[in-house]
Amino acid sequence: MRKKWMGLSLGLMLAIGLAACGGGNNADNDNNNTGNDTGGETATNDAEEIVKNNCISCHGENLEGQNGPELAHIGSKLSKDDILDVIENGRPGMPGNLITGDDADKVAQWLSEKK
Repeated sequence: MRKKWMGLSLGLMLAIGLAACGGGNNADNDNNNTGNDTGGETATNDAEEIVKNNCISCHGENLEGQNGPELAHIGSKLSKDDILDVIENGRPGMPGNLITGDDADKVAQWLSEKK
């Protein structure tokens, strides 16, 4: 009986953790894109907002890590393409495609600059 409860508890914790990683929805992200993105500071602000809406519940408000790994210095470990691959395809404990398209590219670029 105890094993049954432990298994149920672990399954519930995993489900809550995965649900939390999807904190925002892509409709919110689409509203932030005005079509006037000339790069630079605007792209950085967009990326920060996208991360705030989708990632901090697992990776922490300052990317210090919580349920998910620390990302504050991820650019010193992974390239932009590697980060984009993780965003698109996920990893164990992180579902893929929480962020897609141009938003995923902006976030990958921004995170790759975190050294």
